[in-house]
Amino acid sequence: MGDLMIENVIEVKDLSFSYTKVPFISDINFRVREGEIFGFLGPSGAGKSTLQKILTGLCTSYSGSAKILGVESRQYTNAFYENIGVDFEFPSLYEKLTARENLRFFASLYKNPTRDISELLDSVGLLAHGDKKVKDFSKGMKSRLNFIKALIHDPKVLFLDEPTSGLDPNNAQIMKELILAERDKGKTIIITTHNMQDATELCDRVVFIVDGQMKALDTPRNFIMSRGATRVRYTYTENQAECEGATLLTEVGSDPLLQRLIAENRITSIHSSEPTLNDVFIELTGARLC
Repeated sequence: MGDLMIENVIEVKDLSFSYTKVPFISDINFRVREGEIFGFLGPSGAGKSTLQKILTGLCTSYSGSAKILGVESRQYTNAFYENIGVDFEFPSLYEKLTARENLRFFASLYKNPTRDISELLDSVGLLAHGDKKVKDFSKGMKSRLNFIKALIHDPKVLFLDEPTSGLDPNNAQIMKELILAERDKGKTIIITTHNMQDATELCDRVVFIVDGQMKALDTPRNFIMSRGATRVRYTYTENQAECEGATLLTEVGSDPLLQRLIAENRITSIHSSEPTLNDVFIELTGARLC
């Protein structure tokens, strides 16, 4: 690919695919810019993983177009895979080899210069376990090792499938910070997930996919702000009982009940809230994530 710079790293146009005679995904259209984190969001069986398989060249019997770095998916050669890294949800590692041996082996498959193994292990807290066999790793340790395996050849495009699945909160946060760091280095990243919190924190744009079709595409913030203003909810005492009230954040100053309760020091709790990406997903698609 050389040093060719392409603004739209991924271009998908009129994409359809079927495992049988019945369409599984249809009429998919989107573009992903260089240095963008783009999320496929939807319930299990919605078509997210199939889209990922098409884009990574594993499914080629599609109609329409699916290009990465200007190359049609069905025309990928071995050389093309120098440019993409894939972290599947379920680790693909050699259990009888150590973590370091696994990374050395996978590094040997690429012609391009590879990244420093010790630095990668250290970035996910596995440096002290580098010489331990993978069969003795926990699920979370395998997930972290699988992630850096996808980075070993320093690809331009990363495909991540449920990147925080099986991780405890601390390691999930470390993983998200690493993903953002790779984005800051200029990588284009596709995340396939049904974890709306991850999508909100990580993605520049997301597409909602249900029953093999695109339902909506926007930034997480735009989705949230377009579906309702922030509300202020409060509780207060009335005749020795606790009552609840709510108002829009923009109307706090003009809400007569709230103003009176504040003046009379009868507010017992108050907090603001806004719709979550999950709330928006359910409202727009009628589907629930599971």
